[in-house]
Amino acid sequence: MTGASSGIGRAAALVLARKGWTVVSVARSADKLQSLADEAEGLAGRIIPQTCDVTDENAVNDLMRRVVSEYGPIALAVFVAGNYWPVVGSDPSLENMKKTYEVNVFGVLHGLVPAILHMRDRNKGQIAIVGSVSAYGGLPMASAYGASKAALNNMAAALKFDLDKLNIRVQIVNPGFIDTPLTEQNNFKMPFLMKVEEAAEAMVDGLENGSFEVTFPKSLATILKVVNFFPYGVYFPVMRRIMGWKDRKLPAPKHFFARQDRDEGPGKTEAVEG
Repeated sequence: MTGASSGIGRAAALVLARKGWTVVSVARSADKLQSLADEAEGLAGRIIPQTCDVTDENAVNDLMRRVVSEYGPIALAVFVAGNYWPVVGSDPSLENMKKTYEVNVFGVLHGLVPAILHMRDRNKGQIAIVGSVSAYGGLPMASAYGASKAALNNMAAALKFDLDKLNIRVQIVNPGFIDTPLTEQNNFKMPFLMKVEEAAEAMVDGLENGSFEVTFPKSLATILKVVNFFPYGVYFPVMRRIMGWKDRKLPAPKHFFARQDRDEGPGKTEAVEG
């Protein structure tokens, strides 16, 4: 399981360990992973900490080979690792957009491809990819995050056609707003905010039930799915109201691409940093 050092990944790893799973927990922070492994002591299963940066393709490949060699075949691969860098339309950050895709999309692909090949050779396995309900339609500040999660949803659905024939179950997990360090960045109303422990239980229940899409809380997912059937002329007013966005002002830009240098006269521009 990637992204196991915090948030829903950490909580889900503990739920699986309580159920008797041996969970290879992957993240960049050795200290946080060791703390997780220590917390799992005495449970029916165990947690094995493994440090790795999911954006490093070679490192992920090496890790997958080592895990199979030392602990045996992978029955379930869960790709949780992701990050959220808000992007505001008044001051869009290309850096944040690139980082989002590097972690949320390619960070999944680096582990997903070798996992599929490993399970293909065994003719069985289960893969779960954590997306988000933001994949259903555009949400404030989530132009990069939501688009990356929409890519994962589309990819999982497309892969399912072939993976079904290989006896590999693929699932997409679409959480709503969960109380984690990522959502703490949001300074707007988050409807149906869910505790991380409850979200982890719902996620593992969904993995065991086997449906293609696992989503929670159900109320938020249902509302967003229904709203996305509306034409855009209805969608935007409804979502502004739900998100409390109608009366919000855009933040003041922190920097400008260029500004008019009035001292030099009209037509002169000067690049500005900061």
